Parts: sequence; C-alpha cells; structure tokens
Amino acid sequence: MTSSTTERSAHLDRIDRAILAHLVDHGRSSLADLAESVSISASSAQRRMRRLETEHVIRGYRAVLDPEAIGRSLVVHLSVVLVDHGSETVSRFERWIVDLDGLVSCHHVTGDVDYLLRVDVADVHALDVLLRRTLAQVPGVARFTTMVATSALVDRFSRL
Repeated sequence: MTSSTTERSAHLDRIDRAILAHLVDHGRSSLADLAESVSISASSAQRRMRRLETEHVIRGYRAVLDPEAIGRSLVVHLSVVLVDHGSETVSRFERWIVDLDGLVSCHHVTGDVDYLLRVDVADVHALDVLLRRTLAQVPGVARFTTMVATSALVDRFSRL
C-alpha cells in the first residue's frame, strides 16, 4: 500500500466504513434507511456521503445488471500475454480493449500473464467470434487463455 493510499484510508472512521458497506450492498436505499442502519441522523449521513464523494472515496453509483437478462449469460475470464512490454504494444492493446463489446473489467497484472479480463457474451458462438475474429487479430497479443465461468460463488464490485 502506498503512503497516499494509507493517508486516504486513514481518515475513514467506523461510521464512514459502515456507510460504505451499506452503500455497496444497498446503493438505492433512502438517506433515512442509510442513517438508521449506521445509527446517525440523516443530515449527518448526508454530510458524510458528500465528503466521501468529494474525496473520491465513493467514485460513482451504478446499476448492477443481470447478465442473463441482457443476453450476456456466458461469463468469460481471459488471461492475455503480449509479445513484448514496449510502450507501443501496450498502448495499442489498451486502446483496443476499452472499446471491447461486453468488457466488464480489465486489469494489468503481474506474474505469467499481462492482463486479466472479464467479458460477458451471449453464447458460445459469440465467444468464438470474440476469440477468433477479435482477440486473435489484435497486433501484439502473443497468446490468451479462456476460462468460462460455470457459476458465481461471489460477484461483488467492492467490499470493505
């Protein structure tokens, strides 16, 4: 953990952490419900939320979609290895990946692979298109490994 990360997290007290935990699990609850769940007044909860937003502890709010309901029931994890780590190769891949249809997350990682991706696709045919006609055609990709999720034990964005 960097010193700036340590400094940022050091100012979060027990109530801030309770607010964040509540919002992760119940993002659309009312301010009154939030305040009650952490045992403070609604005005105090609102002030704390505004501070957490201003300090970018809370980076935003979003809807969590059911992949099956939107026609993307096949959850695929991919590990990607680039041919080299030169700035041109990395930049080209990173420019390409941000526009990938169905991309849920992409992480640059250490170890034997360079990137870990989660892509939600409709079915096996869509996966084949992704692999053969899309990923295999990206200049600078040396190899990739595909892992299809058969079930989700835990699927969270963030947790305290």
